[in-house]
Amino acid sequence: MARRCELTGVGVMTGHNVSHANNKTKRRFLPNLVDVTLSSEALGRSYKLRIAAKTLRSVDHVGGLDAFLAKAKDVDLSPRVRKIKRDLQKHQDAAAA
Repeated sequence: MARRCELTGVGVMTGHNVSHANNKTKRRFLPNLVDVTLSSEALGRSYKLRIAAKTLRSVDHVGGLDAFLAKAKDVDLSPRVRKIKRDLQKHQDAAAA
C-alpha cells in the first residue's frame, strides 16, 4: 500500500538528519495517514479512504466529502476517488435535469 493520501496526493518527503557536528544522513518524512469512513450525502453511501489527518481537517472545513470533491483537481485524486467524483457529477447532472 502506497503512503499517499487518496484525496490530496500528499506523499513521503525526504530530507536530512543533521547532527551537532553538521553530519547529514538521509531520512524520510512520512505523512500522517489515517483510515476514515467519509459519507457522501448526495450519493447516500459511505467510502473508506486512507487520507492524511491534515486533509481530514480540510474536508470538514469545506463542508464534507461532496464539497471537497467538487473543488478538487483530478490530478491529485487517486483513481478510486476519481470514480467517486465522476459518480457524484453524474448524480448532480441528473438531479439538475
